[in-house]
Amino acid sequence: MYVYLLHSQNDPPKTYIGLTTDIKARLAKHNAGKSIYTNKYRPWRVKVAVWFDDPQKAKAFETYLKKG
Repeated sequence: MYVYLLHSQNDPPKTYIGLTTDIKARLAKHNAGKSIYTNKYRPWRVKVAVWFDDPQKAKAFETYLKKG
């Protein structure tokens, strides 16, 4: 499972952190406007993606990043 950080190309301060098993498909959904949280700041590019073999560790890391 990937924990990923997206960076808005049109609004550089905007970032988004998420969790997925298919990073290419998830980026395509963000860039197609399928997410209410990211559709205003399209297009996005992947800044960082980290793979975890353990989904619970991935979720814990995503939570850690989102909460600061």
